[in-house]
Amino acid sequence: MSLLALRPLLVRQRSLSLSLLRYTRPLPSLVCRYSTGNAPNHSSKSLSAGSDRTDVSTDVRPIGERVKENTKTASYMGVILLGVGVTGMLFYVIFWELFSSDSPNNIYSEALERVKEEPRVKDALGAPIKGYGEETRRGRRTRVAHTQYVKDGVEYIRMQFHVQGFRNRGTVHLEKRKTDAGGYEYRYLFVQLDYNPHSPIILEDNRLQQDAMRSAASPMPQPFL
Repeated sequence: MSLLALRPLLVRQRSLSLSLLRYTRPLPSLVCRYSTGNAPNHSSKSLSAGSDRTDVSTDVRPIGERVKENTKTASYMGVILLGVGVTGMLFYVIFWELFSSDSPNNIYSEALERVKEEPRVKDALGAPIKGYGEETRRGRRTRVAHTQYVKDGVEYIRMQFHVQGFRNRGTVHLEKRKTDAGGYEYRYLFVQLDYNPHSPIILEDNRLQQDAMRSAASPMPQPFL
């Protein structure tokens, strides 16, 4: 057989080989795509499983220890609240003492000004006049002595303090009662001189008038039949 007769056979065999190679090349790429496409699915599942494990509590302390710590925290909170309450009460008392017109401190200041401006007191003691509270044995001066009480549903305050001029000294006595309007009015206010205690200087004395008004306002007892 001549070469010219074999040439068509060789060309056909070559084209057949090329076609076979063309259809067999994509197989490795498909395998690679399949393997790489499934890999992220497994990793995402492992990541989600790991994230689920982080929700589990890591506190492995005994229950008794946790209860003890919570009790200690509650006790600290109670102490803090108690301190805040005591501080608020102290501020209220200080504010009432300094700014309320019915506080003992303001009653003392108002009475002292009246005594210092009284001409009879100036003449007896000698101006200028100063006031002070009780004295201890060591000569230290304490706060002004006062007493608050309730009688027949009416509030009273009784006070005593000392005054001194450049000539003599004396003791101021006063008592006030609370009115229906909410303020205080004098029952009495007088100065007892140290050198003549039996002749006080009376600035106010409304006891008889107030007692008479209270007796008139109170209902008369009905006679027993």
